[in-house]
Amino acid sequence: MPRQRLRELGITIGEFPPGPYNAITDVPGILVGHTTLIYDAPRVARTGVTVISARHGDIYRDQCYGAYHSFNGNGEMTGVHWLEESGLIGAPIAITNTHQVGVVRDALVTYETQKYADSQWLLPIVAETYDGWLNDINGFHVTQEDVFAALGNAQSGPVAEGNVGGGTGMMCHWFKGGIGTSSRQVTLPAGDYTVGALVQANYGTRRHLRVDGVSVGQLIDTDKVPSPRPTHKPDGSIIVIVATDAPLLPQQCKRLAQRATVGLARVGGTGYNGSGDIFLAFATGNHVPLDTATPVPIHMLPNQQMDQLFDATAEAVEESILNALCAAETMTGFQGHTAHALPLDELQRIMRAHRSIVGA
Repeated sequence: MPRQRLRELGITIGEFPPGPYNAITDVPGILVGHTTLIYDAPRVARTGVTVISARHGDIYRDQCYGAYHSFNGNGEMTGVHWLEESGLIGAPIAITNTHQVGVVRDALVTYETQKYADSQWLLPIVAETYDGWLNDINGFHVTQEDVFAALGNAQSGPVAEGNVGGGTGMMCHWFKGGIGTSSRQVTLPAGDYTVGALVQANYGTRRHLRVDGVSVGQLIDTDKVPSPRPTHKPDGSIIVIVATDAPLLPQQCKRLAQRATVGLARVGGTGYNGSGDIFLAFATGNHVPLDTATPVPIHMLPNQQMDQLFDATAEAVEESILNALCAAETMTGFQGHTAHALPLDELQRIMRAHRSIVGA
């Protein structure tokens, strides 16, 4: 069966409608780009880098408010100390593998300083998950040129998912994982807004996997679809990026980032000791010019209108993870290790059976 997104399989979750692309790029001005590295010589590469940029790429001069939340901190996200202090994001965000955070971070600095001649200072945000089971991670495959390529091909519209970019070598709930995205549209008294999410999913155990509340992981045991590892430890990581065009302040962005935990929990993520579950949310509804000398006019969504954004965030994160699982293809990589794709025909069969029982 060809790989399809969750809704293409006839499985719809949540209450809010998705945007036109059902992707983080439904938030106006958001661009996503990937560089995917798959080769076997001179060393095995199953890795890459994914970039997310706001303001159509001009985030350096027109910054936005943001915040992060660490659900479990066995992972890395650079730049968060200044983010916590200032509440501002002023560069593209990138996600890659654990051992290449440094080179990706340095590449973002180089790219921005070359693009803006007056740039003298930058602390970009780069996050990671570990792909060392499928990727020869000590081969250090990702280069500055690969980061530049991802920035160069970043675009709005549909987003490639599964075995792409930073998610190329990732696994999720003992299936092949990777990049996934989704969005939700909400109507509030203050206006109409979009919430989008993008995940790099590399976490979880088989028995915990749930789809719309159905314990799918317990119904597809390792006799049907083998585990990637003979003894799979309950660890792994997930990075979640949430974006919205609502006019939120940094503390409100933090509240949004915290709700990514709800979406993760619905699919079956617990946040184990060995997991790096780090979430970032940013809002483009306010404009903060880099070098303004006058007070910046700011709008704030009333807190009592945040509830629907919380719900939309949980739904978008939940579906993003499931889209990553649905899009990812079986992959064999480092030392012959194989991560099998979630069988979509079996997923459909399980969901049909469950819904027929519920509807009886």
